[in-house]
Amino acid sequence: MASSTTLTCSSFLGEPISSASSSSKPLSGATHLRFSPPPGNQCSHRCFLVFSRKLSGLEEAMRIRRERELQSSGKVRRRPPLRRGKVSARLPVPENIPKPPYVNSSSLPDLSKEPQIHDAEGIARMKAACELAARVLEYAGTLVRPSITTNEIDKAVHKMIIDAGAYPSPLGYGGFPKSVCTSVNECMCHGIPDSRQLQSGDIINIDVTVFLNVMSLLRHCPKALTFFPTVSVPMEGYHGDTSKTFLCGKVDEQTERLVRVTEECMNRAISACKDGANFRKIGKKISEHAERYGYGVAECFVGHGVGTVFHSEPLILHFRNDKPGCMVEGQTFTIEPILTMGSIESITWDDNWTTLTADGSPAAQFEHTILITRTGAEILTKC
Repeated sequence: MASSTTLTCSSFLGEPISSASSSSKPLSGATHLRFSPPPGNQCSHRCFLVFSRKLSGLEEAMRIRRERELQSSGKVRRRPPLRRGKVSARLPVPENIPKPPYVNSSSLPDLSKEPQIHDAEGIARMKAACELAARVLEYAGTLVRPSITTNEIDKAVHKMIIDAGAYPSPLGYGGFPKSVCTSVNECMCHGIPDSRQLQSGDIINIDVTVFLNVMSLLRHCPKALTFFPTVSVPMEGYHGDTSKTFLCGKVDEQTERLVRVTEECMNRAISACKDGANFRKIGKKISEHAERYGYGVAECFVGHGVGTVFHSEPLILHFRNDKPGCMVEGQTFTIEPILTMGSIESITWDDNWTTLTADGSPAAQFEHTILITRTGAEILTKC
């Protein structure tokens, strides 16, 4: 997880999956190139020195311009590095709530190789799970304020999910100890809720996934029978997955812009999705928009298929790539780019989950679960 050459699902898939496509580095330090002109050819040597100095001057001018742009966009308050707080005990879930199969294992489930493509009834169940996830995330966002702890947010999210007759998908996934991910400031993703209080100026990504079984939903909400009139036997549960980065108190202009652009990148990527479209369009759309603002796009975390299984193919790359494959009508997957203000390299704490930018720069993430249609994409986790 700590390497940019390893692809990992943002939502809990912690084992290395495959190597990322190589990316070329921009030409820098041209004066360090070694050049040996032919004997007696002093003109060639002088020409090279002039060319080298021009490149060096151009790089310096670009650096100065970038610094001025950053200064004009508002100064960033230097935050102290993120420190872990105390993690409380795992919250209980009533026995009558159906649970996903991985709950009783501490091992990470294997990535399912089968893409998740649904018929009309499956789409209806998927929509129910995603609608609940969206409502939970919206509620969690209202809790964000200075002095609240991420552990308090976790407790509130946990209660809302089980009160709806659903299971919080992160809880017990590969040993994850909480019901939601809370990733603050430089935390890219997989932050574990703890006793740390949010402070004015923080940003926090809250990542909500619910596992909803229709029979459980009917027990808690009999009116839902109108949407599932033929339900008479237990059915598989479905995962709805979504996240959003929220502002806490007064956030500096530059960090606020990072959050806004990250959401724009996600929406631009969704607009490129439809039956028959190439998956690589997603990474192209995100990269193009992020680069306009000088932001990095994390390469070590990806989106994924989602449905009856939490994580499956296809893996969704958010950066430029040549990955083959096309979208199919009825398919559901997540798009969840992570943008950084600095390095896209990452480090992971020894809890094996909390992943931070290597240079401590802020990171933001947004996520929706979408359904591919013949003419476009339907956002299932939109309130």
